[in-house]
Amino acid sequence: MSTLTNVKYDRSEDVSQSVRFTPAIIPEAKSSKTGVPVRYVPTSDKQWYVVRASYGREDFASDHIVEDGSFTHIAKHKVRKMVNDKQRKVIKSLIPNLLFVYTTADKAEEYTKDTPAMPYLSYYYNHFETNNNHKNPPLTILCREMENFIFATCNGSEHLMFVSKAQCHFKGGETVLVTDGLCKGVEGKVARVSGQQHVIVSVTNVGLISTTHIPTAFIQII
Repeated sequence: MSTLTNVKYDRSEDVSQSVRFTPAIIPEAKSSKTGVPVRYVPTSDKQWYVVRASYGREDFASDHIVEDGSFTHIAKHKVRKMVNDKQRKVIKSLIPNLLFVYTTADKAEEYTKDTPAMPYLSYYYNHFETNNNHKNPPLTILCREMENFIFATCNGSEHLMFVSKAQCHFKGGETVLVTDGLCKGVEGKVARVSGQQHVIVSVTNVGLISTTHIPTAFIQII
């Protein structure tokens, strides 16, 4: 993909502290092959599915799914890498092999099981629940939680990290709102990671995302 994530985003769209995320704030998904844009539009018949693309092929899967009309999100960040003996910043997936797809149950089934072009795509299962057949169901994420995750990761900062609970030294445990800066509008919990203060965003049964450094003056307990 040629963008920081699989979305285009303009940070000039301000986020009021009194208003939560709306479809207008969530960036469009866009195929890197065809430029086909798809806007996130919440509807009652769709859910956020977590799917796995083996061998790092989440970008290819996203292109196909967006062209089919479904919204996707791949969290990405910048990393420093030696290229031709020079250190450069390159874009990589923040959570390797995972792709988040907002679609209907029928389409999710089609993408993961009935699309010959994507044999490498499969559900990421919820191992903390069982369905009526005593099997783990596909993992889905609530819209509000997913919107917060998208907003926290769409800037592609090199300081974004996918972290474990052991890496986070939480302070207090209250939910906070970031009121200014690159992560303005993001909700999470305050923790010290690698000696700096960050806001930690949780994605249920997937993991924790650490934002860039957040000054105390930009944090409001909610």
